Amino acid sequence: MPPITLSRALVFVEIGLVLGLSLGRSGVYALVNLVEVATAPGRLSSSTAVMNRSLAPGRLWFDLTYQLLGIAFGLVPVLLAAYLLVRSDTNPWSVWVGDRGAGLARRIGVDALWGAGVAAVVGSTGIAFYLLTHALGINLTVIPEALPGVWWKFPILVGWALENALLEEAVVLGFVQLRLRQIGLSVPAAIGLSAVLRGSYHLYQGWGGFTGNLVMGLLFGWLYHRWGRITPLVVAHLLLDVGAFVGYALLAPHVSWLPG
Repeated sequence: MPPITLSRALVFVEIGLVLGLSLGRSGVYALVNLVEVATAPGRLSSSTAVMNRSLAPGRLWFDLTYQLLGIAFGLVPVLLAAYLLVRSDTNPWSVWVGDRGAGLARRIGVDALWGAGVAAVVGSTGIAFYLLTHALGINLTVIPEALPGVWWKFPILVGWALENALLEEAVVLGFVQLRLRQIGLSVPAAIGLSAVLRGSYHLYQGWGGFTGNLVMGLLFGWLYHRWGRITPLVVAHLLLDVGAFVGYALLAPHVSWLPG
């Protein structure tokens, strides 16, 4: 575990600031949204949660501009986390990417294969779990995308998938879990807390979304502890979100088993 030169109090301040500007804020809004929907008439499955929607309906160039700005500014907390790691004498490259030098290209290739394998396992079970929880009425109807059918639709969906992957894995694993371990928390405690964080900002999807992402967080946290880098998990997350966003856009008009 890389050395740390900060007190425990300052580490918690850092974690609070990074989360307050990113996923922690999303978790608070997601919780309030879930309470709002749960206290409304009907089952959770009768409400919808739209993930990628138009930001300027009917004005396509402004819509594209807002989408690109959202992706770009969404990555600022990643840079903040990297900066804070550097300030405390932790090299973010070594704890996020791992090997350096001549072996880097090979390592990234191996990580891509591991990430694809993780995505295949998590994606297949995740779809089944979503359909089950939706049928039980404990999950909202999740609409992965509702963008207009324009030329930039699929590139933007891939862009949001990449933003999600980088933000979540860098912050949840490469910053929060890492920092918790650096101040002396046990491996299970650090993994468990980071997994709860991951589940919290998916509460807007319902209890199924929370539970599924909590379990995914436990798996990803254990893999990060074992591998010591986030790159295979970024790949896995990217493939999962591309499959969800682009796959939904391509399949939804042609199949009846997808809730929508």
